[in-house]
Parts: sequence; structure tokens; C-alpha cells
Amino acid sequence: MESNRNSQPVIRILHASEGNLKDVSLDIPKNSLVVFTGLSGSGKSTLAVDTLYQECQRQYLEAIGYQGIRKPDVESIMNLSPAIKIAQSEYHKNPRSSVGTVTNIYTELRMIFEKLHERSCPSCEKMIRSSECKEELEKNGNDFKVYMYCSRCGHKMEKLTRGHFSYNTREGACETCHGLGEVLKINMENILNEDLSLEEGAVSYWDHAYKDYSIGNVNASFRYYGLEASGNRPVKAYNEGQRILLLYGAESDEAKAHFKDVQVPRKVSDGRFEGILTTMWRRLDDKGSVTAQLEPYFISGTCDSCSGNKLKKLPGSVEVHGRTITSLSLLSLIELLEWIEGIEKELSSSEVSMVSVYLSDMKTKVRRLVSGGIGYLSLDRKTMTLSGGEAQRMKLAATLDSTLTGVIYIMDEPTVGLHPKDTEGIMKILKNLRDLGNTVIVIEHDTDVMKEADHVIDIGPGAGKYGGEIIGQGTYDELLSLESSVTGRYLSSEHKTVHTYRTHDDGYIEVNDGSMFNLKSVHGRFPRKCLTSVTGVSWSGKSTLVFEILAKGDSSEKQNINRVSGTQDFDSIVMVEQSALSRMKRSNVATYSGVYSDVRKLFGTLIEAKEHGLDAKHFSFNTIGGRCERCEGLGYVTSNMLFFENVDVICPECNGKQFNDQVLSVKYKDHSIHEVLKLSVEEAADLFKEKRGMKKILGLLMDVGLGYLELGQTLTTLSGGEGQRLKLAKELIQSEGKKILYLIDEPTTGLHPLDVERFLILLNRIVDAGNTVVVVEHNIQVIEASDWIIDLGPSGGIYGGEVIAMGTPVEVAEDKNSVTGKYIYAR
Repeated sequence: MESNRNSQPVIRILHASEGNLKDVSLDIPKNSLVVFTGLSGSGKSTLAVDTLYQECQRQYLEAIGYQGIRKPDVESIMNLSPAIKIAQSEYHKNPRSSVGTVTNIYTELRMIFEKLHERSCPSCEKMIRSSECKEELEKNGNDFKVYMYCSRCGHKMEKLTRGHFSYNTREGACETCHGLGEVLKINMENILNEDLSLEEGAVSYWDHAYKDYSIGNVNASFRYYGLEASGNRPVKAYNEGQRILLLYGAESDEAKAHFKDVQVPRKVSDGRFEGILTTMWRRLDDKGSVTAQLEPYFISGTCDSCSGNKLKKLPGSVEVHGRTITSLSLLSLIELLEWIEGIEKELSSSEVSMVSVYLSDMKTKVRRLVSGGIGYLSLDRKTMTLSGGEAQRMKLAATLDSTLTGVIYIMDEPTVGLHPKDTEGIMKILKNLRDLGNTVIVIEHDTDVMKEADHVIDIGPGAGKYGGEIIGQGTYDELLSLESSVTGRYLSSEHKTVHTYRTHDDGYIEVNDGSMFNLKSVHGRFPRKCLTSVTGVSWSGKSTLVFEILAKGDSSEKQNINRVSGTQDFDSIVMVEQSALSRMKRSNVATYSGVYSDVRKLFGTLIEAKEHGLDAKHFSFNTIGGRCERCEGLGYVTSNMLFFENVDVICPECNGKQFNDQVLSVKYKDHSIHEVLKLSVEEAADLFKEKRGMKKILGLLMDVGLGYLELGQTLTTLSGGEGQRLKLAKELIQSEGKKILYLIDEPTTGLHPLDVERFLILLNRIVDAGNTVVVVEHNIQVIEASDWIIDLGPSGGIYGGEVIAMGTPVEVAEDKNSVTGKYIYAR
């Protein structure tokens, strides 16, 4: 086996030129923790994923008989092993998928409840344990049912099995909400203002002539039932009968029960009024879903039948050692671990034999998730609400169930979204994987991870075409002394923070009695025309405060909790979160930013295009006409690999160029439309520097740190941070000249420390233009450069939800209560 100068086994890469890599050759030490670092777009992912991982997959698949797998642009890679990629990706948007179901912890919990649940016997009404009752299996046609006999009176009853404790089965799911725990409800506040009369506009969706028509029908209904007409009286003055007719209508069960001996009117003109709430439900039924037009009138509310427990009444109410299965699902994983350890001590020897295997497996999995820095999550947490970083750490924790050795693990920023305090747990996982005899390759910007790594490889010196070279490698300390290393030079240089902060002359936006989720009557002040960082450990309540409460804007005077004031004179409140931009492979940087419309129009006006009878539509890869129909404009076709991940193969007809030959023959400054899509944002800005509209859009993309992205890069390939910065650029394009409150979720995700400095220039430019920016952040560079900090904690989940420090960075750094303060100015 090849080895380096220390006779350590290595992975040897020779002459890699994939993407922006410039004939890269290097040795990567095996059985080590290796960090790839460098500026955003320097080529880290190209080397680690597109080259190394792709070649691992290709060699493995070809070894077992699969042919035709694309070989990356590399002469050779030697001493490879099977590879596992753990990327930042979101779980599918399935409302039934939760932390408990994807980890199988909830499945094991259901097994424990099947074996040990306590319930009341329907005959003698005494409490019994399923573990003490005799069981009997009966076949009914093709189905089997399990029965048990009461250990006290012998009464025979159906036994609750694991299926009854699942909200995804017919046996267990609440019949009203079908196991979702939520149902759509009418938003009464947005439909009816009871302080007004019908004539003054009490019903919000009645307008113009429809309002007069509806009032006439209501009064016809009142007359039919012998009630007083509306008569400009506020709705709150109506009697019970009038309220029933207005809300539910003459045909409703409520009206029939109230007016028992009165026949329903035959026609609308006679008084057969539909009811304002009945009308809304009918419109929803007609549309099939909550459209943008109906959205203001509906809210998702807790199911009244199961009180949000998702289960039918009986399985939702039985207990194991004083806890229902729903209450356990709502605990944080840290609390669940305490419960598991607690009942292990209380179980009888016979009970232990029934459930020990499930308890042991649960305990192992929960401990690993806690070590991964996500102990604040609950089993009930929907996977569709997890950030990319949280999803990645769940997958990372799951790898520890494996005892595989000799594997190459490749990970993209496993510490993303973590407070510096929580990074230690991730490092333990990475080191454990390495110590099993695996090679762990991590793409990272976190200096704490670099310090713990066995080997650091710095890629650069710049981004895009200015990157793609190995500019330094060695231990963290060795990197600091390398003049060629951009990362080493940055980390070894002194970074002075100027302690000058913007004044608060424009007052504050305030949140009073913030009490949603784990927030505990929080009071927070956000100075206007300032940059504010909301900080704290994971799940301390940051996102709830900013995106669930502050984002709603000023609240009504009637509101008792979650009151917001001070947002009334903003033109809009813009949220820039890290959710996926698109799952469509046809959406790319150019189409999303809007610059592609201008590009297509430009190509459509060229003389060559007109000679061929082409216009702007022919330069779209999404429409029939100019695109290659073999790949439908994608440039590749997908090869189904059956049990393995599907592989994209270059289209054999257009050779990856997306368009037909006629369209490709049209060129602007020697660039075809396909060649334009292959340009980086920075290169495109130079090509179109004379086109004012395009120059402005491309300039903003560079300002947010995305100058290295290709115009044609598919949105599905972007990291959470890249997608979010692209959203921010689009918002800035659309919001020019307006006064905006920007709420941004960890905008520095995926940025090198040098890129963060550049991004801070943009944030400050936005604030200096008269806007207010609030960021949820863990990045110490951003926190130190903020005008104001609101630090939440002291821990996550039920142990968080309090403002533990508030003030300037200097004030928070000096506050002994602040968890974040310990890291400010500590570099």
C-alpha cells in the first residue's frame, strides 16, 4: 500500500481536474480525521464529493458488475475503500415523519407500551398491567387479533398492541385528524369583527356589491325566523339565534336544533342563508386545499378529539410507569434518557425480560443523538421542520450503530447550526468513527474542528476559477505558519474588533411576554436601524422568538401574550430562512435570481438568432423548441441503478449542452447560451458588464458571497447557507428603496472566516441604508460585529427559553450569566 513520509497508509489522488480543480495531486492520510477547508467555492466539495466519493462509488459498483458509471476527471485514485456520504439535506416534507419514526426509537417505545401498559379493566374498573394478563390469539378470516384476560376479574378484552400506539395505522390513529394531531380551523379574528355591524364591514370577505347582497340574505333569514334585522347593530349584540344563522346558516344542525319546529326556508331569498363559516368550508372543499386567497381565513389548530395526541382515546391514555406514550414523545431526548434510566431501576425481573432489548437499544440511540448536539429534540418533532444541520447530525449519530471499519466517511459541515458549546459532542462522534479504523473527511470552516483534526487541507487561493489548488496542508499549527495558506494566514493574523456601536435613537421593536413553545414570558428589545444577533445554544428559543413571534409584526391590543410593537412603519418584514429553495432540477441560479430572463431576451435579439427564426423562448431549456428533447434540456439522463443511488449520465445526443445545434450556433461575445450557463456569477458579471439590469443582479449575488456559483447550477445542489444567501440577494433586488425589517437565519452557514468578513460588509450596508437586520447566529465573528445581542438559554428545550443577557457585545461578554458571552473576544 502507498504511504506518505511517515509510512502511514494514504489515499493517493493523481491529476484531478474535475470542476475547477487544477491538476490536483495529493496524499490523504487514511484512518485519520481530515478537514478540507478554504474559501466558499474554492473546490472543497468538488475534491471531496465530486471526485473522491464519485470514484469510490464507481470502483465499488464496477467491482460488483455495474458498468458505465461516470469516471470523474482524474487520472487515478489509489487505495480507496467503500465510502459513505453524510450531507446536509432535509428530510422529505412528510407530516407523518418524525424524529421518533426515522430513528425507530418510537417503534421501540411502542413495543414497551405493548408489553407494559397499565389500563383500567372495562368490567371491574380496576387498574391492570398487560404484563400480568394472560393473552390469547384469535384468527378472524385473514386477520389476527390479540385478546387478554383481566388479571383481577378474568374479563376478556382486546389487547393494545404496537399497532394501537402508532398514529400511522388504522388501529391507532385518531379518527378525526387521521393521526396528524392537527386540523384546519377557521381563523375567526380574520373573518369576523364583532365590534362592527354587518353594514360597517364586520365580515371581512364581504365587499362591494357582494356585501349588500349578503346582508340582504341575512336579514331575510332573520325575518323568516322572527328575529330583529341587523339594523346597524354590532354583531356582539346579537342573540343566540341570530349568531347561529349568521355563522352556520339555516341548513346547519345548530339552526335545526335551535329552531326545532321551523321548516328550513326553500330559497335564499326566503331566508335560506348559508352562513359565513359554512361558506368558507365550502370554498375550501371546492378548491381542494388552502389557496393564497383562502389562507388568511384558516389556521392549523390542535385536534379537539385527541387534543393533539394523534392517537385514539384508549391507546393515548394508558400509561407505563406514570407516563403516556404521547407525553414521552414530547420530552426532549435528554429527558427521555432520564426516563429510560429511571424505569430500568423500577422494573420487575419478569418485566425486564420482556423489554430489556428495546430499552437497551433506545438508550444507545438516544445517547448518540444527545452526543450529536441535538438532545433538545423530541420524538414528536416533525422531520420536515429540521434544519439541514440537524438532519445531518441525526444521520451522523445513526452511523455509530455501525461497527464497520475501513470506510471513508465524507461529511459536509457537521457543526453547522451548532453553538460553540455544542461542538464538543460532534467531535467525539467524529473521533469515534476514526478510532474504529475509518477515514473521516470533513468539509469545515470551524476552527475548533480544525484544531482537533489530524490533518488539514487548505484549498484555494480564491473561489471558482481562482481556486482549485492545494495551497497548504498539515496539522492546524503547521497550517498557521504556511504563507501560501489563505486560511492559515487569516487565522494567524490579528483581528481587532472596534467597540463602536450604532445608537438607538430610532427606538426599539419590542416583544413582550413571548410564551410560545419553550419561551418563558420573554421580553426582548431590538434596536431599529441596527444589526442585532439573537444567540444561544441549540433549541434555546431563538427561532421561536424571531420567526414565530417577531415575524408576525405588531399585535392587536387584545393580545395577552406574544405582543409585538414597533414594526408598524416598515414597508415589509422579510424572513430569510434556510428551507430548500426548490426540489426541481430545472430551477437554477440564473432562473431563480431572474437574470436568465434578461439573458434569453438578449440572445433573442441577436442577428444570428433572427436569421434562424429564433426568439427568447427558444433559449429556454424548460420549453420545447430550442432544447434537446432527448434530455429535455437537462444535459443529462438518469440511469436507474436499482438498489443503489441513481446515477446521472451525460446526454448522449447533445453531449450535455442542453440545446439543439441551431440554438447553440447563436453566440454573444463568443459564448453560446450553454456556455453562458457554465459561467460563474463573477465571470458572467464581466461578460455582461455593459448590461445594466444583469450587472445589478449579478453584483448582488457577488455581494452575498455567491460569485463562485455557476449560473446553471441546480438549486437542489446548493447547501442550506448558499440557498439562503441566494434568497437574500433576491429579496434585496425586489426591496430596493423600501424600509425593511430583515429576519435572517444563520446567514454565514458554509462561509469561510474570510468570506464572513466580506458578508458583514453587506449586512452593514443594508443597515446603513435605513433597514433593520436581526440575525439568528452562532458565528462569533458576526456576533462580535453586531450592535446588539439578545442571548437566550441557559440550555436547550425546557431548560432554555429565557433571555439571559441583552446588550452590546462588550456588555454581553462581561455578563456572567451569558453562555455566548464566554466566547466573545476569546479568540
